Amino acid sequence: MTLAGISLAYLRARPLATALNLLLLALGVATITVLLLATAQLEGRMGRDARGIDLVAGAKGSPMQLVLSAVFHIDAPAGNIPLADALALARNRAVKKAIPLALGDSFRGYRIVGTNHDYPAHYGARVASGRLWSGPMEAVLGAEVASASALAVGASFAGAHGLGEGGEVHAEEPFKVTGIFASTGTVLDRLVLTSVESVWEVHEHAGQPAGGKEITALLIQYATPLAAAMLPRQVNATATLQAASPAYESARLFRMIGVGVDVLRAFGLVLVLAAGLSVFIALLNALEDRRYDLAVMRMLGAGRGRLMSLMLFEGAALALAGGAAGIVLGHLLTELLGRALGQARRAAVTGWTWQPAEFWLLGLALAVGLAAALLPAWRAYRADVAPILAEG
Repeated sequence: MTLAGISLAYLRARPLATALNLLLLALGVATITVLLLATAQLEGRMGRDARGIDLVAGAKGSPMQLVLSAVFHIDAPAGNIPLADALALARNRAVKKAIPLALGDSFRGYRIVGTNHDYPAHYGARVASGRLWSGPMEAVLGAEVASASALAVGASFAGAHGLGEGGEVHAEEPFKVTGIFASTGTVLDRLVLTSVESVWEVHEHAGQPAGGKEITALLIQYATPLAAAMLPRQVNATATLQAASPAYESARLFRMIGVGVDVLRAFGLVLVLAAGLSVFIALLNALEDRRYDLAVMRMLGAGRGRLMSLMLFEGAALALAGGAAGIVLGHLLTELLGRALGQARRAAVTGWTWQPAEFWLLGLALAVGLAAALLPAWRAYRADVAPILAEG
């Protein structure tokens, strides 16, 4: 029988111990895999969403809330800002481009955003069918919105007050779908875009006067690098406006999230190390149980190195099997997490992707398995077979 055959036969002879070792390794590796996949995708998605936006101007309040609501569309804005103040800021010489956003309504949990054509152009969006809006109460659906709602070009829908499901429906002011965007892999996929004037019109007819017109935020690109040092202070000095940097607030958000991620990653490593200790104990006990078998193998011609390799192979086999099972489990759990986030209209996460760092996870599991098998393997190498055979 080959070395692999003998090792696997011994592992099958201890099903409960083998299953426990595999489970501990799989859970530890799965925990780290979920964190690896989720954080990489969320960082990548937020980076794409914020790319090219140097500054966000909106109502006074929390800078992070302003960025989350206006750039990533995962929070409610603190309020609106006067249109006159927004237009004055847009004319500032330090501003290269200013994209207006008007929020307040949603459709089946997806946000309706009043803006201009610069917004989809900023993300390189392409209309897959139909055309962009050109008049009041016309709207273009993001790819995810169109898929979830099954609406086609020419269909009509009514928005609901508020940024989540369950708000009062503005049935008297329906939108007409004029186009559907191709998927961009950005926040645009989860939005319904229309003109700012459409948002004003809906709220005027809903009994919410828009006299002294307002918008929610401006997405700003700097005209020169010097604007980064000057413009935020100018904006914050006004009575009605606040400036927030998407790059800074995103980094701050990930630092805050990073504490929890580090705790969970440490928990995963503890599980992996616990699995290594369990493998060590199991192999050490197995060595005691198989002392006579190993002595007989030596008598039949097996060298010391072969017996040592036998123990090392068992540790490696357990580690690789547990590591591979953990990676598969981690991908499945990430996919379930992504579907849960999708139902909540949050950023998309999928388990059907691969990160190069997962190879290091397999290497970590293999190293733990070999380290756990090292002492039992050395004891098998150094064992004196004569007394063992004499004991019978």
